Amino acid sequence: MKLFGTDGVRGKAGDFLDAITVLKLAKAAGIYFRKHSTTKKILVGKDTRRSGYMIENALVSGLTAVGYDVIQIGPMPTPAIAYLTESMRCDAGIMISASHNPYEDNGIKFFDNHGNKLNTTCEKAIETIFNDDELMQSEQVTGRNIGASKRIDDVIGRYIVSIKSSFPRDLNLSGLRIVLDCANGAAYKVGPTILQELGADVIIVNNKPDGFNINEDCGAMHPEYIGKLIREYRADIGLALDGDADRLVVIDEKGEVVDGDKLIGALCNYLHEQKLLKGNGCVATVMSNKALEDYLENKGIELFRSDVGDKYVLEVMKEKGINFGGEQSGHIIFSDTAKTGDGLASALQVLALILKSGKKASVALNPFDLYPQILHNMKVTEKIPLKDINGLDEILKPIREKGIRDLIRYSGTENKIRLLLEGKNKKDVEDSMETLKSFFKKVL
Repeated sequence: MKLFGTDGVRGKAGDFLDAITVLKLAKAAGIYFRKHSTTKKILVGKDTRRSGYMIENALVSGLTAVGYDVIQIGPMPTPAIAYLTESMRCDAGIMISASHNPYEDNGIKFFDNHGNKLNTTCEKAIETIFNDDELMQSEQVTGRNIGASKRIDDVIGRYIVSIKSSFPRDLNLSGLRIVLDCANGAAYKVGPTILQELGADVIIVNNKPDGFNINEDCGAMHPEYIGKLIREYRADIGLALDGDADRLVVIDEKGEVVDGDKLIGALCNYLHEQKLLKGNGCVATVMSNKALEDYLENKGIELFRSDVGDKYVLEVMKEKGINFGGEQSGHIIFSDTAKTGDGLASALQVLALILKSGKKASVALNPFDLYPQILHNMKVTEKIPLKDINGLDEILKPIREKGIRDLIRYSGTENKIRLLLEGKNKKDVEDSMETLKSFFKKVL
């Protein structure tokens, strides 16, 4: 059975992700982590979905069945689980969340003892154990070896102190009016607390989760809502988180959403000017606009590209010795502060940038113009490997000679091919896309 996707295990709660599957997955993960155990403790947190209760209890049953003690800390952001797993010296951490998905879905993300997301090799090892019924049965424990569980409610303070310490000590948020959208998710307590303790005037919305309203017409997936509130309350900036608070979307004082690539560019240059950028580089994904690459190059900063997914961004960051990277979707990683995308840590760096620049958000976070970009999805009957498609290189050659960047890939979950083109001349990009669409209609 295939379990892991691009970001842990995710699916419809009670269907693909039912109690029996979760219990088995917990046993398999426990058996895997036990090989290198030092403390026999695993941390478990969750977002605010109703199905989190079912999944949490199934995880506890599976982990204790193979000898693990479980620490349950309730609703907390994904990056808090990464931080606390290492801080509390646990063998592993588990976050129950489907991130920005609707409440019907849920998911399970695993972290190692250093707070890093598991790589594909580790995930495959857990899947192998999961599918080995004989091993699963033989590795169960009995008697005094069965694990225990306990709930701790006061660890939120550790995470708050950690995030606040990343904000420059010579600054405070006094005088800033901020609209904060918690997406009725995991940051509904910790988000407002951090901003208020740093002195901001915070207008808090969507901070009343009921188990079903997470991400519902709110948060990072629907930032247009707080754009209206910013104008109404004459706020300086808006911050929209997603359900597990690992993603941030920023809205300026005009109520306009700040493009993710522009945000990455502005933050990277800010770190560079503050002499805090390591490796003189930045990591973004293959989806990021080439205008970001050109902007950074003009600043003497090299852009490296990774596959889509914040864990792939982090892999390239580690490989290149870089401490900053992100995705245009809002996952931004400051690796000196967090082991994964952290919406609140990113928000504090955005606010520090604005305060130090002395400019309004609409100016400070708009450092360059994007190049025209077209993304088109086409249904296909068969996913023929791109290298085996006759004539594709001949079609792409004149397109590339115009200075147009192309990204062609199949969807990982659907029978679709995704075509992305971008360049400085809009008409060239549009004409080239029509040429590509016609070509793929014939061959696929």
